Order: sequence, then C-alpha cells, then structure tokens
Amino acid sequence: MNHAICLVATGMMLIAALPAALAQANYPTQAVRVIVTTAPGGGLDSFSRLVARELTGRAGQQFFVENRPGAGTTIGSTVVARAKPDGYTLLLNTSAFAITPAIYQKIPYDALRDFAPITMGVSNPNLMVVHPSVPVKSIREMIALAKARADQGDPIFYASGGNGTNGHLATALFLSMAQIRMTHVPYRSGSLAVIDLIAGQVAMMTDSMSSVIPYVRAGKLRALGVSSARRAAAARDIPTIAEAGLPGYESGQWYGLFAPAGTPQEIIAWLHRETTTILRATSIKERLAVDGLEVVANSPDEFAALIKADIEKWTKVVKATGIRLM
Repeated sequence: MNHAICLVATGMMLIAALPAALAQANYPTQAVRVIVTTAPGGGLDSFSRLVARELTGRAGQQFFVENRPGAGTTIGSTVVARAKPDGYTLLLNTSAFAITPAIYQKIPYDALRDFAPITMGVSNPNLMVVHPSVPVKSIREMIALAKARADQGDPIFYASGGNGTNGHLATALFLSMAQIRMTHVPYRSGSLAVIDLIAGQVAMMTDSMSSVIPYVRAGKLRALGVSSARRAAAARDIPTIAEAGLPGYESGQWYGLFAPAGTPQEIIAWLHRETTTILRATSIKERLAVDGLEVVANSPDEFAALIKADIEKWTKVVKATGIRLM
C-alpha cells in the first residue's frame, strides 16, 4: 500500500514538473528582452542588434534590444539581476561589468552570484583617439604634451562613457603608468562622449575600437594606439600603445551574454549553442572583424573564470590609481 502511495506521489510530482520541462525544451515560446547597458549607437549596441537579429531568425521568436545605459553599466545589470530567471530577460554587457565591483562601494547585485554567464562573444580592443586639432600623432607625443600642459596649469580633458566604464579605467591606467595628469569628463554614454570629442569639446578618449574606428577612417578622429597586446587585425597600421611609447600597457574590452542566476541549464545550453553558432559563422566573423571585433565564443565556465580574474585585475588597478566612486 505504502509502495503504491509512493508511486502515485512520484507520478504526481513528475506530472507537475512536466509543463516546466516542456517549456524549457521548447524555449523560446515568446519574445526575449535583451538588456544592453550602453546607449544606442555605440559598439555594444551594434553588436547586440546583430546578435538579436540572428537569434530571432534561428528561434522564430523576437529577441529585442532594450538600452539601459548609465552608472557604469549597473543600471542595466540591475534590471537583469532582479528579473525572473526564465530566459526571457538577458543581459549583453561590456567588460565594465567586471570593473564596477572594484570601483563602486555599493552596487545592488553580486557580479559573481546573481548572473549566469553564457558566453564571452567577442574581444574588443580599446583605441586611444584624439581630436584632429590636438597637436600629437603618437603616444610619446601625447605623453609629452600632457606633461607640458600640466606644468603650465592647462590640463588636457579626456572623455569616457561614464565613471567606472572600461574606457575610464583604461585611461586611468595609462595616466598612472605614464605618470601624467589629465582631467576626466564622464558622459552618460560612450556615444555621447564621442559626439563631443568629434566636436572638439574634449581632447582625447579611450574607447572600444568598434565605436571609434569609423570616425578614424573618416578623418574625424586621429588614432594614437591600440590597447591590446598585439595590433588589431582590423587596423594593422595602428601601433599598440605599448610599442608606441608605453611598454607593458595592455587593456581591452569584451562583450558578453548573461542570464539571471537560476536560469534553467537547458535554456543556458540553448542560448550558448545558438549564440556561439551565430558568432562562428564565417560571414558574421568577417562582418565583426571590420569593426575590430574578434570572436571568442567561449563556454559558460570559461567566461565565469574570466570574469573572476578581471574583477581581481581591476580591483588592483583601482587600488593603484586611487579611483573610488560612491
């Protein structure tokens, strides 16, 4: 009798779990919101719309981008951290995700516990650029000019997409290693900062190659150096910052896909498989390479390990530079 009761109870539990299992197996059955932590028009936004469009075609359900910029990417990240873990709210973020735990004293989520990493889609080197009116054509000249201007009490103003963003920290690391001073002008987004840089309102900026290389090619900005350890495939003529005057310097960005922690593994596996398949397609890789993006498409475990290492790295940089935000 007890055996029969156990069988019935087990059967009822399996039946109760069946709708959820079927829903996961058929994912997605409705539109999926992809939160992007930067404003429209930047490198991450363009990448996100490409991925969303391709996922829509493969899934037969709409993947739509929703821009939530600001506060060093924490606004958009918070939305996803608090979302239902059902696969219908995702996060596409930059490597600033790994900077905010180091630079902000309080953020409304835990970067390691509240998210399920899916894949680091691409690596995206930073590019240091200046307005054409700035009288420098190399990293060495930029360092010399900054020293001279500081001695004259006339500091150089550099822009970033906001306090705590990758561009902010990349420039702060540059200033620290070069032992020079400039004045930081944070914007609400990288695209807004680029607009003012092109207009000559600020002198310099370090931002993702995908965001600024079109303006370099159009002659609206001048490139001084790439932040990665080796030259970018999309711009072989631009030297690295290390080889152009600051040995040992290296800093880059990545774009990665996340879900809220607790999202079923079946959904994580589907998103990983479909996203990496899209990114590894030759036509997509060639399209991304034009903007200086190099496809990585690693595993969730590899991505999680990278995030942990990046948080440790940027914590050391923040401590060395003395940057701290409320």
